Amino acid sequence: MKLSIVDLSPIPYQGTRKDAINNTLETAQKAEQWGYSRIWLAEHHNTRNFAGRAPEVLIPYIASHTESIRVGSGSVLLNHYSPFKVAEVFGTLEDMFSGRIDMGIGRATTGPVSDFVLQRSRNHRQTSDDSSEQIAELCAWINDGFDADHPYNQVKVFKDDTAPPLWLLGSSGWSASAAAQLGLRYAFAGFINPSQSYNIAQHYLKNFQPSSNLTGIAKSELILSLSVYCLETEEEAAQFAAPSTLMMQRLMQGDLTSPMETEAEAVRILGGLPKVEKRLDARIPPKALIGTPDQIKLELSQIASVFGTTEIMIQCISANHALRLRSLQLLAEVFELHK
Repeated sequence: MKLSIVDLSPIPYQGTRKDAINNTLETAQKAEQWGYSRIWLAEHHNTRNFAGRAPEVLIPYIASHTESIRVGSGSVLLNHYSPFKVAEVFGTLEDMFSGRIDMGIGRATTGPVSDFVLQRSRNHRQTSDDSSEQIAELCAWINDGFDADHPYNQVKVFKDDTAPPLWLLGSSGWSASAAAQLGLRYAFAGFINPSQSYNIAQHYLKNFQPSSNLTGIAKSELILSLSVYCLETEEEAAQFAAPSTLMMQRLMQGDLTSPMETEAEAVRILGGLPKVEKRLDARIPPKALIGTPDQIKLELSQIASVFGTTEIMIQCISANHALRLRSLQLLAEVFELHK
């Protein structure tokens, strides 16, 4: 089984945003050394805890300082941007790092004010969801797919005969349906919607329609993204997961500004270690897998088998860079990724 990483560039304890970017680079270099297949860089706005807000800027930085690991966006929030410009940006990245770039596309809201300042037009507040049209337009730009009488047919995204693989990222039935109908690769965020993960993933696999376009594929490809915290003992892993557990609780309460706490302080505020969810049904992964390398390997292998995927993308949110690297290294070792 393949393992990969989605990186949010968390701000380290008593560190700077520049430190976070440097840590992301080190994570990518170590991941390449340890045998991870790819690293995707996230887009988050209006948050003090993460420096990852412009994946299209970070991708060439990371790719130019690594040699073989795939580098991509996890994701570019297409609802805020021009599909034409996104196609040109990733076409340029493909020109620079041919065969190593992934174009991860998604949609998300960061709140009404943030959405307004990001939206493509300031004439009025965008209230309708045009995600389907945006995805279809992006595919058309890449595939030269506009009809002869379409006004956009006068404009081209000039490229060689290749394009970076297009992945649709999501956590809902809409994204699964869109990816299946367009014949796209699909990455599902299981840590966002664990209770519906299996049904949505199966909907994609069962309804997939092969595509011969540059953006499409002949056979479905599914990545399942999960939050994982892995250390030598279950207690250490639970303490490691405490800051992210507290952060998620605060986010659910609308708190977007509190910094990530240290492990000890997070445990104190939570009133103890986070509860390690004992998974009873592989179709419903826990919001976070917490445990030893052997425990995590068993659970991830069972989940991957049930879901029908051969690649798990690891999300590990922590301001403790050293522990985060240790967790990723232990996973690589127990899965023998370097072989």
